[in-house]
Amino acid sequence: MRNTRVARRYALALMTAAEGQQAREAIAADVRFLGSLVRSSRELRLLLASPIISIPRKRAVLHEILKDRVQPMTMSFIDLLTTKQREGLLEDIAGQFQILHDERLGIVNVEVVAAVEPSAEQQRALTAALEQQTKKKVRVSTVLDPAIKGGLRVRIADTVVDATVTHKLERLRRRFIHGVART
Repeated sequence: MRNTRVARRYALALMTAAEGQQAREAIAADVRFLGSLVRSSRELRLLLASPIISIPRKRAVLHEILKDRVQPMTMSFIDLLTTKQREGLLEDIAGQFQILHDERLGIVNVEVVAAVEPSAEQQRALTAALEQQTKKKVRVSTVLDPAIKGGLRVRIADTVVDATVTHKLERLRRRFIHGVART
């Protein structure tokens, strides 16, 4: 939890600086690249997390890896992270930056858990309904979970709407156990 708050503060600082320089989209592209790079490279994650490797050495390696690949502002931000010994949070910061960027663009990320892959038409209808409900552009990611038997579980930020067969059966079971008669 603490790392998320710290990562969000750094991401917000970078977003503010990028907006001040009218470079939000360029910095967002850099941050997506950095997040992808850290996720895909075990060696880089180990380097960033290592307390044994000196700050100048980490900075030199990062400059070598990233030269001519990111904006000068992004490189300065990475230098700041390294100096403050927060380079291990780079992946978390990238994630928080993406959330902030999406907020600025009016995009909300929605996770849909389904028992089977929805058809293209079902996907379009669900996206349209969610956009109407949230009054924002929706980016839907679908996760398959056959354990839910049927229906959907939709997560928008901290709100979960559980319309799965498993959930409905569990509610029915509890009503029988407690002898509560509802219609």
